[in-house]
Amino acid sequence: MDGLIREGSPLASLRKEFNLAGSPCTHIFTYEELDAATDGFGNANELGAGGFGTVYKGVLRDGSVVAVKRLYKNSYKGVEQFANEVDILSRLRHPNLVALYGCTSSSPTCRDLLLVYEFVPNGTLADHLHHGKEDPLLLPWPTRLGIAVETAAALVYLHAHQVLHRDVKTTNILLDDGFHVKVADFGLSRLFPADGATQHVSTAPQGTPGYVDPAYQRRYQLTDKSDVYSFGVVLVELVSSRPAVDMAQTKGTIDMVAEVAFRCLQPEQDVRPSIGEVLDVLRQAHQRITDGAVLVKKSRDGSPDSVMNQWISPSTTSNYSS
Repeated sequence: MDGLIREGSPLASLRKEFNLAGSPCTHIFTYEELDAATDGFGNANELGAGGFGTVYKGVLRDGSVVAVKRLYKNSYKGVEQFANEVDILSRLRHPNLVALYGCTSSSPTCRDLLLVYEFVPNGTLADHLHHGKEDPLLLPWPTRLGIAVETAAALVYLHAHQVLHRDVKTTNILLDDGFHVKVADFGLSRLFPADGATQHVSTAPQGTPGYVDPAYQRRYQLTDKSDVYSFGVVLVELVSSRPAVDMAQTKGTIDMVAEVAFRCLQPEQDVRPSIGEVLDVLRQAHQRITDGAVLVKKSRDGSPDSVMNQWISPSTTSNYSS
């Protein structure tokens, strides 16, 4: 694919400036195209904002609906995230990863660093769990478990391709109209060395408080188990919003997910499961719901007899809040 990129073209310039020599071809949009698509980046099209930029809904000339992330060009972190997203997402294709359609050129004539993604219409998992989006009963336990399975599958794929997400959280798990997962935001992601000789990346801790692996914070060593820890927090969030959970029929699978979350959150990295092991447990739980089988919980050493029993209290409210 590299042979399709002409020397001196916008993409060649982008690769050279951001050291993206190994990245596959990515479509280059003009600033004018995306300005028109978002109605001049109007407030009515704003989907969300973060520390390094803002995301807008846009409609391209051919009618395609997209999400446009506008990063702050004068921010070093914004430039770093731009390069990271292009480098990593242009390499990867998975049904549970958000697709990157393209970006703007990095030339001085372009006013902003803009990334163009597929539009995922149903908000984030955090919206549905914590912010009262639509009807919370639209997230019954089987739907939540399906979200867990698909998120774990995306992480298995990333780790198999030597990518650590580094910012797994409910606001980075997008949902389509069928509540299928699209994991997003690879601005903090890191690649493992391709030879596999190194099992960690030495880097200053970054991520979202509450989701960051405490071992990573202490040792400055990012590993695949750091993503496992963050995913464990997501599992706890999925389990702990109880009004949408049918306790009478699904308690066994809730215990399975809660226990694997408990294992993901162990302080020592060596004790945590791999993301592949987590996916196996989630798929087993999901299959039990699908088959309507009798649920038999297998206790693990070091975990509560029933994790759910530790969490049920008279003060339970209708929505989990942080």
